[in-house]
Amino acid sequence: MMIWLKRSLFAKLLVGMLVSAIIPYSLSNIISYNTTSNSMALQVIELNQNLMTINMENVKRYFHDLNRVSVSFYQDQTLIHYLRSTEALPVQILYINNQVDNLYRNRPEFRAIRYISGINEHRYTSSDVGVTVQNSTILIPKSEEEYWDNDRKYEVNILGKEKVLILHKLLVDYPNPKVLGLLSIHVGLDEIGRLIRSHSKPSTGDRVFLYIHQDLNLLYASGEGDKLKKGDRIPESKLPGNQGSYKGELDGREGVFIYVKDQFMDLPLTMVKFVPVADINESANRTLNQSLFIQFIAIAFVIILASVLSYVTISPVKRLLRSIVRVESGNFDIQLTTGRKDELGVLEIRFQNMIRNLDDLMNREYRNRLELTTAQLKMLQAQINPHFLYNTLQSIGTLALRHGSEEINDKIAELGAILRYSMDLKTETVTLQMEIKHIEHYMSLQTGRFKNRLSYTLSCPNEAFQVRVPKMILQPLIENSIVHGIEKGRGSGTLHISIELDQVFCIRIIDNGKGMDPDTIKRIYREYSDFQLPSGQEGGIGLINVLQRLRLYYGQHFDWEIQSTPYEVTVISLRISTDCLTREGIEIEDIDS
Repeated sequence: MMIWLKRSLFAKLLVGMLVSAIIPYSLSNIISYNTTSNSMALQVIELNQNLMTINMENVKRYFHDLNRVSVSFYQDQTLIHYLRSTEALPVQILYINNQVDNLYRNRPEFRAIRYISGINEHRYTSSDVGVTVQNSTILIPKSEEEYWDNDRKYEVNILGKEKVLILHKLLVDYPNPKVLGLLSIHVGLDEIGRLIRSHSKPSTGDRVFLYIHQDLNLLYASGEGDKLKKGDRIPESKLPGNQGSYKGELDGREGVFIYVKDQFMDLPLTMVKFVPVADINESANRTLNQSLFIQFIAIAFVIILASVLSYVTISPVKRLLRSIVRVESGNFDIQLTTGRKDELGVLEIRFQNMIRNLDDLMNREYRNRLELTTAQLKMLQAQINPHFLYNTLQSIGTLALRHGSEEINDKIAELGAILRYSMDLKTETVTLQMEIKHIEHYMSLQTGRFKNRLSYTLSCPNEAFQVRVPKMILQPLIENSIVHGIEKGRGSGTLHISIELDQVFCIRIIDNGKGMDPDTIKRIYREYSDFQLPSGQEGGIGLINVLQRLRLYYGQHFDWEIQSTPYEVTVISLRISTDCLTREGIEIEDIDS
């Protein structure tokens, strides 16, 4: 660490600015944290009381909906008629049971519905399968005017293994005060629990309890279990007023009990929520983190500022070092200058100008060597007098015709066309149609030589025939495929020449010969990237010469690729952008129009 500080100006600047910023921030955070924690506890209590008040209103509306369930009985005059009857005929029993079943299916949280007739004391029950509804001990009054204990209207009980709320509702024969019977609705607590927790943020620490009656009969408890431990019971003396809070423990955890009281008709309701101290501190920490956000931004700004200062000073030096490494490896593609006007910017410009001049000198040397090789090739071609060769071949062809050998005459004519095409030293570019015609003569001689061991196909769209290309770019590639691929492979094979003209002018030479191993392909790519001339190992102009000629002719518009799977398929692809092609002096874009 100390060595890094001694050797790096950036490190010294960064550490100094961080120390000067962090120490004051840390002292202010310690002071503000204590103040924020106390105020946050009050905010948590107030927020929860407001949410509990809303949830209490939802519970009251739900109790109101439950009380209105029995209204459907009054809308069925046939049912009311049967309920008034002192007899229990089978048709009446069946009809009443159906209506009780319909009421049971009215809500998914209903666990059981029981109707006890106050006239003939007959009982009608609809409940979940396997659940037994206990007999009620509530005495049914004869008239609505008789006293009926309101505390008995709502009862907490166990149905099967589930705690339920039992709502007892008297059916009165309006407008008469006579009581027809007692309707008992056993309601599961799923919906009540959802209403209580609907506006609360999910938490694993807090718990919510709902009590009914004045003696705090526990109806619902969130979390595990539905009962409080004996030492955790909430006494009525700790709940003065309609709402408030007090500190205490629940399940061995310290926290705050927040309560809200209300009343539905004559039924007292009390909702209590226990919030652990850990959750209150978490809220305080979250609020404090929001206040620290600006301070963190300031510290980040210090780091960014120090980094920018270091980058502005050191980055030009690093770019020069990277450029020197690329030049040492033979790569003269140097990045453009940044436009700086200071001393480092001038140094970059001078270095790049030096590398550009060096690259130009090497390219000129390469072109000179390539021109020397081409001149040597032309000298070899010129050693034979073309006119003498043409006249001699024509005489041999005439002699073959006299002896009835038309095939020999055709082959000699094709050979003459090949020599005439290749020895035309004045022409550097030709139409693709002429290049293809030359290839057809060449392949005719090769298929005649190989007989049935060599076959070839050629596909080319008509609009590509008049595209001008450098002369003699196809024959060296096809000759390599035959000599090094097919002849040195199985001795037989197929060759396909595919030419496409769309967004890109593409030429593909495809064969199923010996192919190339990965090392050979890497060597070809390396020689191409290093601007190496052909070594002569492949004979003739060779693949590298063709690639270098196309690169010099088309520049960055030329691209190529080799793919080879030995004895299956070898593909040499030449791709040229249509932006730089011409068709007998007309730009390629005019072809489609």
